[in-house]
Amino acid sequence: MAAKTPPESEEKLKRQIQNGKMIESVEEMTPGYREAVTLPLKVNADIELMSAPALFEQAMNAPSLDARNAELSTIQDEVGHSYISLRLLDNLGEDVDEYLYEREPHEWHSAYAFEMYLDDFAEQTVFHAFLDRAGLTLLSDIYENTSYAPWKRALLKVEKEEQFHIRHGETWFRRLATKDGRTKRKVQDAVDWLFPMGLELFGFPDDQKTHTEQLDYGIKGLTNDELRQEWMGHVVPLCEEHDVDVPAHYDEDADEYVLEFEFPVAFSDAEKTWHFDDPVSWDDVLERWRSGGPARDDYVEMIQTGELYDGVIDEPA
Repeated sequence: MAAKTPPESEEKLKRQIQNGKMIESVEEMTPGYREAVTLPLKVNADIELMSAPALFEQAMNAPSLDARNAELSTIQDEVGHSYISLRLLDNLGEDVDEYLYEREPHEWHSAYAFEMYLDDFAEQTVFHAFLDRAGLTLLSDIYENTSYAPWKRALLKVEKEEQFHIRHGETWFRRLATKDGRTKRKVQDAVDWLFPMGLELFGFPDDQKTHTEQLDYGIKGLTNDELRQEWMGHVVPLCEEHDVDVPAHYDEDADEYVLEFEFPVAFSDAEKTWHFDDPVSWDDVLERWRSGGPARDDYVEMIQTGELYDGVIDEPA
């Protein structure tokens, strides 16, 4: 049995990182550091890859050829982002082929929001404006603060591409939200269920967070609640600008965004409906995450077989 790394070695590395040390290779890592950086890389690899089947159907049903091309370019970027994380995991000693092709759906580290079917282009648009923004918020924090140098270098490219995805989503958000009647209603319906999904992406609130290794080892720099505030600072004004209702507002006295419902609450995936009068515990949320969204099994099968979609595709107008 291999000898355990003495606790003082872990604490020494944490102090060195807080003083600016960057980690270049596995040989410089303690077991604690390696574990702390491996998990977010796995989560990022899975979420980015899960984006491909999640986005593909409505990409092919986009309302114009330009929109379709932008969507397909986005999917290509997301797969590339996953490859970057997988390559870094390979450097850490992970068997990437086994990781991709031999896991069961429940073993994937995806996010629940990426395991939902998108029913129309309005939902896809809000998905980009909200969830790509959440992804950029998370990755920008890692880029600015991470002590893992290879990831920091790789994220320079990723961050620029994610900004394109957000601009695409926000451009179409503005176009659709300024229309009358049914189209505006579709945007509102999408915001109604995707806004709380975005809130959940940042994880447990700080007062319930029991593991701080990613902060202690300098993998990221901001807490979950700080990241949530950063995200709301973009998406809430976007909605307010276009008269789209969102259950949050900026409180000048508190100097922060405040939710207008008790968070978290129960969710019905079949109807894509949040039950704001039914608050739940974070343990309940964790159980839902573990059970997976309704599209998880299909999306994993598509990824592992390479068969993205065989449904009816409408020609763009």
